[in-house]
Order: sequence, then structure tokens, then C-alpha cells
Amino acid sequence: MDDRKKFTATETRDEIEMETLKKPTYRKGQTEAIFRDLRRDAMLIKETMEPAKLFLIRFKAFLFPLLYIVAWVSAMTWGSNPVVYYSAYLSMGVLLVLIYLNVIHDAVHHTIFRSRWMNEVFVYFFDIMGANSFIWKNRHVRFHHNYPNVNGWDTDIEQSPLARVYPHGTYSRFHKYQHIYLPVIYPLFLFNWLIVRDFKDFFGRKKIVRKLVHIPTVEYVKLFFFKGLFFAYMIFIPKYVLDIPWGQVLGAFVAMVFTASIFALMVLLPPHANTENEFPLPGEDGSLPNNWFEHMLRTTNDVTHDNWFIRFFMGSFNYHVVHHLFPNINHVYYPAITRKFEEYVRAHNLPYRKLSLGRALKNHYILLKQNRAESIWEEDM
Repeated sequence: MDDRKKFTATETRDEIEMETLKKPTYRKGQTEAIFRDLRRDAMLIKETMEPAKLFLIRFKAFLFPLLYIVAWVSAMTWGSNPVVYYSAYLSMGVLLVLIYLNVIHDAVHHTIFRSRWMNEVFVYFFDIMGANSFIWKNRHVRFHHNYPNVNGWDTDIEQSPLARVYPHGTYSRFHKYQHIYLPVIYPLFLFNWLIVRDFKDFFGRKKIVRKLVHIPTVEYVKLFFFKGLFFAYMIFIPKYVLDIPWGQVLGAFVAMVFTASIFALMVLLPPHANTENEFPLPGEDGSLPNNWFEHMLRTTNDVTHDNWFIRFFMGSFNYHVVHHLFPNINHVYYPAITRKFEEYVRAHNLPYRKLSLGRALKNHYILLKQNRAESIWEEDM
């Protein structure tokens, strides 16, 4: 009998699978009362500081995209000079990350403007820069923020089968060498995002995003339209308008993506993917070992480096714990909220870690080495 006859007219295999997937659940715990008090204090800090911070939030939201446009226009105007052309593209590589940290990331959490639609408009800049905002929004908000470091559910950490980040992740023999080859291919991170990962999420039936997210037809159209637009204005338009050699065009593009990849990974790897973070496994009933608040603390860490440059240009990325606790609050408030949070840490002996950037990156390398062999416990899990 045709399998389709087993379903009603309104059901599909994907819908059946969505219903049967068991989402992880959090336990109850005494620290929930602590979090309620912390949330009250965090909201009070935000409300107190908001009149002075709103201009800064909006200023950054316009500044970095404008600088990106200026860099591209400079390349198109004076790009016949290779020094100008390469400089403009390297600048765009840095600005890709700055826009992500200061604009896209906050806009997807609706913390730049009070109006939801204005935040959504700014999220589209992510599409213009070559990524797909629809799938990333689901990856980041729906999965990463709900289930950080949970194997199979944290889609931000799930990047490629080449990497075995989870101690109990799927093992392949080539992972034996991942601590050697991954640092070498990390500069290809954004290439993978641009031309592989987004398409896998749209068309790969085994991907958790594809299973649990309904993708409207218009999003498929936007996927191809914006990918085409990105490669058109980054490669083909400069080539045929400026009539410059292909080597210069492609060389500058590769340099831009390499720069953005390395810069992005220095920001994205330290908060979650290192040996001092936990990677909890759900039990047979789907329950995780801690409540939501403790889970965020055990799977996330801060970075100690803190100065005006990091707060302004890097979107306070080093204050990552309070971002997971309060994703609906803009990053400009994180330093003040973290100071209050550290008072709670001392008073209640909470599991909080703050690592230097160098130590976090070193611990990530150690994690890759530890996970290069198949766990002796996997058969019992």
C-alpha cells in the first residue's frame, strides 16, 4: 500500500515526524526563584539606563551598515587601484562581523526598535550580506537559545560533519585528525555558510531545522534571490563595471571571506565550544539534568577582555551569559547587568565562568583533541 494513504489529506511525513520528535525539557529547581529576582533587577537596570542608551543603539544600527555600503562604493569608484580594491574588501570582511554583532543579532531579538517590523527590516541586511536570515533566525532563536550545547538541538554549534564538537556526537574515523585539519579550514567557515549550510537547512530532510520549521515557498525564492544578489555585487558587477582581472576580483573576495571567518570564529567559539562548558544529554524521557537557568550557566561562559572598543565595536560579545539569560535586552546594557549578576553569583554560589579569549580558544582546541576518538560510553548511552 502507498505510504501516503496512511496520512490524512492535511498531513505529510514531515508533519508526522515533527509531532513525534521529543523535545528536551528542563527540570524544576530552587534556583528559579533566584532567576526571577535577577530578571527583576535586570529589567530595572534597563529601564533606568534606557533614556541615555537609545541613541547609541540606533546610531550603531545605522553606522555599521552605512560603512559597509561606503566600502563597497569605494571599491566600485577607485577599484582599478588594487590597493584600494583589496582594502575595501578587507574592510567589508570586518564590517560583516561588526554588523552581525551590533545590528543583526540584536534586530533578530527585537531589541533595537520598539516596532517589530522595523527590527525585521534590519534583519534583511543579513540576506544582503549573503546569509539567509529566515533560517538563521530559526537556528539561533528557536534552537540555540532554547537548547544551547544540547546535541542535535543546538543548531548553531552543529556546523559540519567534519567537526565533532559534542563529546557524544556522531563519530567518523577522520575525526581522529580534526584537531589538525579544523584550524586549517576554519577560514572557510563563511564559505560553508554561504554556499552549503543554508541550502542544507532548506533541502536536507535530516536537518532538525528542516524537520521542525515550516518554510514558506516565498522563503525559497528569497534564498536564491539574495544569494544571487550577494555574488552579483561582490564579484560580477565589479568585474564587468571596472573591467579588472578575475584574479583581483576573486582574490579580494576570498580575502574578505577569510578575514570575516577568522574574526567571526574568534567571537563565536569562546562562549560555548570549550572544555569548561557542559554538553548535557537528555534522559530517556527527554529531560535535561538541570533547570533552564542552571543550564544556561553551565553551557555558557563570559570572556574577560573588556574595554570601550569591545563594547562599542564588538557588541559586548564578551558578556554572553546575560545575553542567554536576557536575549530580549540589547547588548549595550550587558556590562551593567553582568555586574549585578556577579553579585548574585557570589551570594548564591552559582556556576559562572569567565575566561580570557586565549584560554577559551585553547580550550576549544583541547576539546577537538578530546573528541577525536569515539567515546567508550557511547554504546551505553
